[in-house]
Amino acid sequence: MADEPPARRDFESLYRATLAPLRRYLTRLLGNTTEAQDIAHDAYVRAYPALQQPETASPEGLLFTTARRLAINRLKRRSIAPFSNTALHADTAASAAPGVAQQVMAEQELQLLQRAIDDLPEGCRNVLLLRKLELLSHREIADRLGIAVSTVEKQHARALRLLRSALPAETIRAVTTPSATSQEATS
Repeated sequence: MADEPPARRDFESLYRATLAPLRRYLTRLLGNTTEAQDIAHDAYVRAYPALQQPETASPEGLLFTTARRLAINRLKRRSIAPFSNTALHADTAASAAPGVAQQVMAEQELQLLQRAIDDLPEGCRNVLLLRKLELLSHREIADRLGIAVSTVEKQHARALRLLRSALPAETIRAVTTPSATSQEATS
């Protein structure tokens, strides 16, 4: 620990000195120790870059202010959706992790999708991957590939049409999300 940079040692000492008081403070605000631990962790993560700056006058104040704001945001979300997973106590909530059957089905759907994408013509596949993975607009894809925007639009539409015909309806619903279709409409 002697050859660690001073900023790291300072953060470690701040962490050790403030962890218990910060969790107690957040537990009083939130009324839930699990949420208090989550918020405390998020506060350290968010405050860390500012705490590394030598001009930070009051590291504890910055940390507690960040934690308080995060806790207030959590309380606001809780009042909007009072029955969300975060409002449930960790001991009484069912696991949110998918079961084995869901994992196997998801893996099979992913393999089907990968095969269907691999079977697309090269131009369609390139446009689809740039659109869906890199989230480029049609204009950006056209510029990158050196083709017309109308060609990109046609290739994208053809790729989606070919995927729809190659995949079962359940897989298409899982792959086509509302956010993806709204992105298509905006570009």
